[in-house]
Amino acid sequence: MSDGQHIQSSFDRDLEALQAMVMKMGGLVEAAITDGARSLETRDEELAQQVRDNDERIDRLELQINEEAARVVALRAPLAGDMRLVLSVIKIATNLERIGDYAKNLAKRTGLLLDLPTIDGAPRSLRRMAGEVERMLHDVLDAYIQRDADLAREVRMRDADVDQMYTAIFREFLTFMMEDPRNITACMHLHFIAKNIERMGDHATSIADQVIYTIEGTMPAEDRPKGDRTSTEILGSS
Repeated sequence: MSDGQHIQSSFDRDLEALQAMVMKMGGLVEAAITDGARSLETRDEELAQQVRDNDERIDRLELQINEEAARVVALRAPLAGDMRLVLSVIKIATNLERIGDYAKNLAKRTGLLLDLPTIDGAPRSLRRMAGEVERMLHDVLDAYIQRDADLAREVRMRDADVDQMYTAIFREFLTFMMEDPRNITACMHLHFIAKNIERMGDHATSIADQVIYTIEGTMPAEDRPKGDRTSTEILGSS
């Protein structure tokens, strides 16, 4: 084996190790989304605490990925195409960490809602919305491993569905608050959760962008579709 082949083989092994860490991190984040939503629906404070505790594992993995990626760059001095692969790992890990933070925030609200009025249908609606985001994340990680740009593009398109679910839930909360002011505090907490889930979808879409960039060398030119922005207009949020 020539020196060049040996270097490339070593880089390939390093990249496989990095990708394995990304997939492990992705699995933890998927579980955090599912468990966080379930803890909210069932008002299971013990499960919510597990989600909060497990966020440290996600954070540690991101740190390990960044450190290993830096080591690979310093040791292997990858060329442009290979450098793109390493940088995509770092950016995907960053998006996963942010999704994990949002799942932790969701779990934090479970305890706060225990002593507040139950808003009929809201936990189930939020769990459905979280389930769609979890499926987006699962599929985009599959697209990353399989180098499937078409699947990544499909995930990007599905973010509009999450936005529409968010807007529908927001309108439901407005109705509950107008009907009975005693619902305002609970609905505000639930709206915060819904917004966090919507942000998770945005980060899953950002991962899809990185997958496409990794495969094709350019970021998607077209803007991803967004759903109804009524809630954004009313609240004045970004």
